[in-house]
Amino acid sequence: MFIETISFSKSSTFSQCKLKYNYKYVQRINGDKPRNEDSLNFGSYIHKVLEEGVEAKCMKDLQSLAEQHKKRYKIPFSYKEKTNRCLSNFLNFNGKLGETVATELMYEVSLDKKHSIKQNGIIDRVIKGSNGGYLIIDYKTSKREKNKFELFKDKQLQGYCFAISETFNVPTDKIVCAHYYPVTGHFVDVKYSRGAIAQWKREEIEKSWCIRKAKSKDMVASENQYCNWCEYHDMCPLFVPTQHMNKRIDEQKALKTKKK
Repeated sequence: MFIETISFSKSSTFSQCKLKYNYKYVQRINGDKPRNEDSLNFGSYIHKVLEEGVEAKCMKDLQSLAEQHKKRYKIPFSYKEKTNRCLSNFLNFNGKLGETVATELMYEVSLDKKHSIKQNGIIDRVIKGSNGGYLIIDYKTSKREKNKFELFKDKQLQGYCFAISETFNVPTDKIVCAHYYPVTGHFVDVKYSRGAIAQWKREEIEKSWCIRKAKSKDMVASENQYCNWCEYHDMCPLFVPTQHMNKRIDEQKALKTKKK
């Protein structure tokens, strides 16, 4: 199952459930709408407003941006207070930051040139400090916030650190990685050692080889804590009869063909 480029999403999905990986990245079948759709839409909405609001000087500027994008993301009125809280927290936080190098930075870096293995992704925001270092910010609107210990193990941030190190030719000890939670205004940051990033790199290369070597018969479902939120729940042999599963897969494939 050849892949050339791995992302955090591909890597984590393969670890969670190989059947989900098969549906999403091999067969490219669309799943059902996620059960937490409102929360996901709100997260995307806030990301967009904060991305465009980097130069905002007052709440009025941010509220104007929020109003522009509200319909696109189908944000219900009940989220108004939560939205304003995010904007107010961000305005205070944003004024303390240095030069923004990029927002929504799309990257692709090599993990193994000899075997053509790359990693790609999108970083919410990158800031350059006066000392030549860099700050990576990942916006999070989830209810649960991670602490420093959890961030030390965060594979996504480790990947971002490697990407910035490669892209801007800066050592990892001059890169700070952080989660910013606009709902509460909390900011949690960490620094990774060269050893930690080297270990992350080895693991991602190994994961890429596992995906490359995987056969169709290996792409089986795994029951875990993510199942209740999975968009392929209605196509999983662990939860529905085979006949129903095949019917839903055929329906989604027909929709995919129709869109083409």
